[in-house]
Amino acid sequence: MRKSIATVSLSGPLSEKLTAVATAGFDGVEIFENDLLGGPLSPEEVRLRCADLGLGIDLYQPFRDFEAVPADVLACNLRRAERKFTVMERLGADLLLVCSSVAPESVDDDALAAEQLRLLADRAAAHGIRIAYEALAWGRHVSTYDHAWRIVEQADHPALGTCLDSFHILSRGSDPKGIADIPGEKIFFLQLADAPLMAMDVLQWSRHYRCFPGQGGFDLAPLVAATVRAGYQGPLSLEVFNDVFRQAGAASTAVDALRSLLLLEESAGLSTLPAAAVPSGFAFAELTAADTEPLRGILQALGFAHTARHTWKPVELWEQGEARVLLNTGVSGRRQGPALTAIGVETPDPARAARRAEEVLAPVVPRRRAPHDAPLDAVAAPDGTEFFFCRTKQPDHPSWTGDFTDVPPRALPGQEPGEQSATIRHTNHTNHTNLINNIDHIALTQPWHQFDEASLFHRGVLGLEADDSLYLADPYGLVRSRAVASPDGGVRIVLNIAPAPDAEGARLQHIALATDDIVAAARRVRETGTSLLPIPANYYDDLDARHELEPEHLATLAELGILYDRDENGEFLHCYTATVGRVFFELVQRTGGYRGYGAGNAAVRLAAQHLHQH
Repeated sequence: MRKSIATVSLSGPLSEKLTAVATAGFDGVEIFENDLLGGPLSPEEVRLRCADLGLGIDLYQPFRDFEAVPADVLACNLRRAERKFTVMERLGADLLLVCSSVAPESVDDDALAAEQLRLLADRAAAHGIRIAYEALAWGRHVSTYDHAWRIVEQADHPALGTCLDSFHILSRGSDPKGIADIPGEKIFFLQLADAPLMAMDVLQWSRHYRCFPGQGGFDLAPLVAATVRAGYQGPLSLEVFNDVFRQAGAASTAVDALRSLLLLEESAGLSTLPAAAVPSGFAFAELTAADTEPLRGILQALGFAHTARHTWKPVELWEQGEARVLLNTGVSGRRQGPALTAIGVETPDPARAARRAEEVLAPVVPRRRAPHDAPLDAVAAPDGTEFFFCRTKQPDHPSWTGDFTDVPPRALPGQEPGEQSATIRHTNHTNHTNLINNIDHIALTQPWHQFDEASLFHRGVLGLEADDSLYLADPYGLVRSRAVASPDGGVRIVLNIAPAPDAEGARLQHIALATDDIVAAARRVRETGTSLLPIPANYYDDLDARHELEPEHLATLAELGILYDRDENGEFLHCYTATVGRVFFELVQRTGGYRGYGAGNAAVRLAAQHLHQH
C-alpha cells in the first residue's frame, strides 16, 4: 500500500520535512496547514517541490469547526472553505480533512450537520476536491467514527466520505469491528498513530503523546486489517503529534516512521517480510577505548581470561564460561572514553536476519574485511550501537572466533610458560573456577529523542518482545526504562533514558553477567583489591524489614554490597562494579523463574553511583 505522513509529525521547515519524507521512501504527504502558512514557499512551489521529490500530496488539513452551526456562521465557514479550495488547487491537492466541530456555537443536530456537510461537498466538487469528515475524540457533538459515518451516510454526496483516525478511535475504546459496516469507497482516508496508555485528558494525550505504530499501547493491526477488508484503497498515513519528534532530526524520524508502517503492514497481514531470526543469546559485547587497561583490570577481577586477539585488528577476546567481551583500541572519534559500541547476538540464520534488517530500513553497516575473515554482518541501532548476527562455533556457519588467534596463557604458580592445556586456558588462567556463565543482559542508555525509536528497532529488526515502560527514581530526576527480550530470555536488553543532560558521558551502559554463586563471584572481585559499588546500610535495614532474611545471609549481602529482590517466581541478587568511562558491570544471580531486573533497587543503585563516581 502507498505510505504517507503528515508534515506535522516532523521537525523543521516544510522544505526540510519534504526532503526527509522523500529520502526515507514515503510515497506521499499530508500538508499540515501551519507548515504552509509559516513557510516562504508558495503553494505552487510546494507542489513543484513535491513533484521533484516524487511525493504525492494526499491530503490538506485541517479544516475545523464547520458543521451544525447557525446560518450566519455557515456563511462565514463557506467563504473560508472557498479560500482553502483555491489554495488546494494551487497545491494540486484534492482531498480536504474536515474535523468534527468543537465550536461552542455548533448544535447537536445530525440532520443539520449532514445538510451543511453536503453543501460543503457540493462546493468542493466544483473544484475537483473531496471532503474527508473525521470524528475528533473530543468533538463537541461528534466524537466517534461510527457517528461521523452516520452523518456522512445521511448527507449522501459522492464527494463526501469519512476519515478514520486510529488515535480518535482507540483512545475512546471504540471497537474497530464496526468499520466493516462502512463501504470501502466511502473511507476516503486512514490516519494512523499509536500512543502510550495514559489516564489523562484526551486532547492533551493526542497533542503531546502520540507516537508511531508499535511504539505505544494501542493494537493497530486489527484496525488496519478491518479497514482494508472493508475495501479501503488509499494510503496508510501517519499523523503524529509528539513533543519529542518535533525536536528531533526530521531525517531519522522519517526513517523510523516508515519502519513503523512496514512493521504494521506485516502485523496486519498485508505484506510479507523475512521472518525475524530471533536471537538465542549473546555472542559478545564489544568495548572500545584508547586505553583498555582499566577494563582489563576489572575483567581480571571478575575472573575473565584474555584468550585470543584478532588476526589484524587491535581487538582482544576475553572469556569466561559462555560470556565473551571484546576490547577494541581502535577508537572512533565520536566515542568518549570506554564505551560499549557493539553487541554480537547468536542468530539461527544470520543471512535472514540481515535481509529482514535491510527490508525494515536498517541497512548492513559497511565494514573493512580481510579475504579470510568470517562473514559477519552488523546493523546499527538508533544510538549507534552495532548488532552483529553471529553463529559462534556452529558447524553450519563460519564462526567469528576463527578470526582470532590464541594468546599464550599465563603460567600458574609452579608451571613453566606453555605448560597449560587449552582446556585450562579457556577455563580461566587467573582464577581456576568459572563463576560467570554468560551475559545475562545489557543495558543501553539512549539519546533523549530516540527511546521510542530504539524500542521499535529492537522489536522490529531483532524480533525481541517489549515490556511496559517503567519510571525509576534518580537523584536528579526520573529514568525511563523499557526491557526488550527474546521469549526464552536468552537475550535481554534494557533501554533507558537518563534525566541528566544528553552528553555522551551521561549515557551509561552496563553488562550484566550471570552467575550461580554471586557471593563467591563478589568475594573474588574483592580479593583482587577491586571495589564493588558500596550500598548504604539503610538499604539493608529496610530489606530486613521487607523480607526477613536470615541474619547471616543479610550480613553477607551487606558486606559485599549485594542487592536483593524477589517476586512470585523467584529471587534476584545483584551487585555492581565501579564505572569506567561510560561502562560498568553487574553480577546477577537469578533463582526460580524471576525474569525482572531488580527495578525496585534502581533508586538505591543510582544514588550510590552518583555518590561514588564524583
